[in-house]
Amino acid sequence: MTYLHNIGTYFLMIKDIFRKPTKWSVMKNLILKDIDDLIIGSLGIVAFISFFVGGVVAIQTSLNISNPLIPKYLVGFATRQSIILEFAPTFISVIMAGKVGSFITSSIGTMRVTEQIDALEVMGINAINYLVFPKFISLMLYPFLISIAMFLGIVGGLVACVYGGYGTLEDYITGIQEDFITFHIVYAFIKTYVFAFLLATIPSFYGYFMKGGAFEVGKASTTSFVWTSVAIILANYILTSILLG
Repeated sequence: MTYLHNIGTYFLMIKDIFRKPTKWSVMKNLILKDIDDLIIGSLGIVAFISFFVGGVVAIQTSLNISNPLIPKYLVGFATRQSIILEFAPTFISVIMAGKVGSFITSSIGTMRVTEQIDALEVMGINAINYLVFPKFISLMLYPFLISIAMFLGIVGGLVACVYGGYGTLEDYITGIQEDFITFHIVYAFIKTYVFAFLLATIPSFYGYFMKGGAFEVGKASTTSFVWTSVAIILANYILTSILLG
């Protein structure tokens, strides 16, 4: 029953995000700050993980190709497919649920504990719009982050493959170009926008409606990470079934 109540409250919060908007002069600064915190601040970790995971995928693919009849360009092909279809949109989003999701929950939860949200409501401000809408808009730039993850993942695979002696540059590039389906990029970005919505709203929900003190802020951050990750995995399964099934 508690879960049903939470789901109902979650959808009511989504409706309130767009109700009684804050003045644009104020909202603009909030959006720019959240873009810096959530998108720009995540570039480093996303770039680092993408590059080296791309390298690992290329190496593992190469090591598992023992049959001489299998073409060497398969390493580039498999790396491209793995990065674009699953790693960049899904795996990075689960990581972001820990980094960005925990940040959102703890920042809003701290405002709840220190009664800053109550002060906003006393002043007649729609606190949900004021706090959640800037994060929702800033995470609409999330595909930019995923594009970088895709690019660096493929580059990381190329570097590992060529400089590790697992294949030639020509074979790897041929594999990247082999049987390329444009819709796979569309599919990846559709997933990315859905994941961005989940990353903006679920952590905000757990931060906004938390009760207690500083200890509960930590618990809310952990809970938001777990449920955001679960939602991303379920959404990934559903979207894959619909779009590629």
